[in-house]
Amino acid sequence: QAQLVESGGGLVQPGGSLRLSCAASGFPFSSYAMGWFRQAPGKEREFVAAISWGAINTFYADSAKGRFTISRDNAKTTVYLQMNSLKPEDTAVYYCAAGRSMRPLGDSRAYDYWGQGTQVTVSS
Repeated sequence: QAQLVESGGGLVQPGGSLRLSCAASGFPFSSYAMGWFRQAPGKEREFVAAISWGAINTFYADSAKGRFTISRDNAKTTVYLQMNSLKPEDTAVYYCAAGRSMRPLGDSRAYDYWGQGTQVTVSS
């Protein structure tokens, strides 16, 4: 049974940093692209970042470029999202996802498995 478990969320001041982790199990992690999405209250879920199965390619939403970095450790079956220079508008529940679809990785339909999410709150 596939499982994705996010961790690392919390409360941080504007300008601060957080590192999210997503531990995967129950499926061949190294064969799956991984993505991070987020959903703020009252808003639709939106793409944040993605990484190909071999970590050759990474993709970022415009809002994440230059501030967030996605990485993966296939040996640990874990994907990370390093978030720097956080802003209040980054406040959301962050979800990791795994997929093998041919759809663009910014499309939520590209993903087969989803975690339960971790809350990130950026506030002074």
